[in-house]
Amino acid sequence: MRILHILDHSLPIHSGYTFRTRAILKAQIGMGWEVAGLTGARQLPEVRGAESLAEVVDGLTFFRTPHPAPARSPMREWREIAALGRRLDAVIAQWRPDQLHVHSPVLNALAALRVARRHGLPLVYEIRAFWEDAAVGNGTDREGSARYRVTRLLETRAARSADAVAVICEGLRGDLVSRGIPAEKIMVSPNGVDLHLFGDPPPPDTALARELGLEGREVVGFIGSYYDYEGLDDLIAAMPALVAARPDAHLLLVGGGPMEAALKAQAAASPAAARITFAGRVPHDQVERYYSLVDILAYPRKAMRLTELVTPLKPLEAMAQRRLVAASNVGGHRELIEDGVTGTLFPPDDPAALATALAGLFADRAGWDRRRAVARAFVERDRNWSSNVSRYAPVYRKLTGKG
Repeated sequence: MRILHILDHSLPIHSGYTFRTRAILKAQIGMGWEVAGLTGARQLPEVRGAESLAEVVDGLTFFRTPHPAPARSPMREWREIAALGRRLDAVIAQWRPDQLHVHSPVLNALAALRVARRHGLPLVYEIRAFWEDAAVGNGTDREGSARYRVTRLLETRAARSADAVAVICEGLRGDLVSRGIPAEKIMVSPNGVDLHLFGDPPPPDTALARELGLEGREVVGFIGSYYDYEGLDDLIAAMPALVAARPDAHLLLVGGGPMEAALKAQAAASPAAARITFAGRVPHDQVERYYSLVDILAYPRKAMRLTELVTPLKPLEAMAQRRLVAASNVGGHRELIEDGVTGTLFPPDDPAALATALAGLFADRAGWDRRRAVARAFVERDRNWSSNVSRYAPVYRKLTGKG
């Protein structure tokens, strides 16, 4: 079977989106299927020649879409849809897939649905997050706006038109059912971890600890993108109380993003400023060095539709690396973490409660080894990509009649 995945972006860009894509494609190749990806116009930094419109990255083939003529929103988005549709037509003629598997955002689905019908190909639409809620989470829209309502209608229409729908968690599935999408049409393919990438965690990198001033510290860490919905302002706000309870506590923030300047200003004004370190963005092959310094990975996501409905990938990766996890008690985290068993949940949007939860974990080190082992076992049993991807097989077989 030949499966063509239609994507917003892919490797060599590094993001949770591209890592999930990589895991799916690698696991499907392992099942004996032929796979390739097609990315939209936003993948390329500029218009490039035809010789640049296909490349192999990490053993995976990706076709690229050139940029359309520039325009303002919403004309820009419609031009991107048209450009992706034209490129998809050409790739289908060249590569001859049996199955189209289009991944959110909904712009990709709008382009692919028309082309799929024209070629008589079945289409699975995979939703990783609702585009309208992601825009609210990124601070580029507000819930209930005209743009929000239109995007929501388009998302519902795409799900209704697709031959099958895949979602990454139960929260998204339940929301689609409430919109009238038949439950039997929706499959859940949860976020998972490629366990081949995570062996025994490395020992602490003492040279890096010395460089960052973390020797002898109790380190709370966050490694990822600095979006408002991640709640890193609450984590910084929790630090004075945490340092008062645990004098050796230190916060290590690795990454970057839209909130970086505001977070640095907040940290500089904090009474605990000397206990907050921004390491900046680091190369992907260096990230493990920073993980090795962290005692507790903290994920203080704010309570909102996006975080209630969508499960993140980072806590699973932390558990796979046998790291302690503390996260806000929102729906996306509750699908991953059992409080007191595989991790610790604390009330969202509450820096005082966050400080208390972290201080309690540091005060109870006797249970750390068991919690790490239980969390790793959960990932191996329930969130391993090699087993997760097998969920697609019956859907593909039903739609294509092929194995």
